[in-house]
Amino acid sequence: MGIGEATARELSKRGAKVVLAARSLDRLSNLEKELPGSFAILTDMTDGESIKKMVRETIQKFGRIDCLVNNAGRGIYGAVENVSIEEYKKIFDLNVIGVLIAMQEVIPIMRKQGGGTIVNTSSMVSKNYFPFLGAYASTKYALNAISLTARKELEKDNIVVSIMLPSLTETDFGKHSVKSDKVASTMEGRNRDGMPKADSAAYIAERIILAIESGKAEILAHDV
Repeated sequence: MGIGEATARELSKRGAKVVLAARSLDRLSNLEKELPGSFAILTDMTDGESIKKMVRETIQKFGRIDCLVNNAGRGIYGAVENVSIEEYKKIFDLNVIGVLIAMQEVIPIMRKQGGGTIVNTSSMVSKNYFPFLGAYASTKYALNAISLTARKELEKDNIVVSIMLPSLTETDFGKHSVKSDKVASTMEGRNRDGMPKADSAAYIAERIILAIESGKAEILAHDV
């Protein structure tokens, strides 16, 4: 859904054979019918075995993996002193550990085939310090460090690792985020005047594809 679906659509439009990986079977099945040559695999990015299965089935189907786009993620809002440690661990598993496992699974494949591209969806919150977003931002700070370190480590193997950093985007991300009642009421009551206009998921998909095509280390939502 959201950025992931928009990216899959745009890549398919450009002729890519797209593997669709998510937890929602109905959404996957419907999208698979729409995108020629696509392949849907039910995947839970918080489950290491599920991620490994996704990679195995992709290789069985297509014989190679040219590009991995890690986009699954969830937000968590709350003051640092109040963030639930259990919820934070779950978010970290999805936003960081799942991405790392997927990278570790595809890197040997890409090395063997002579190269590849990995794009990890980060966030502009990893470049700032916003109240109530410390826990979520920390997962993206960690993702940036892993991604850009891997970029240096894998240069010799012709494997390009990039991060794409969306800003405010028109998706259900906020609705599905974990937040305390106190923070929820504070954020809902906040005056949105002066806040930047949200980007469409289709626009962010174009920026992800720019990361794939350009090979730049970091692609922001908007050029500065």
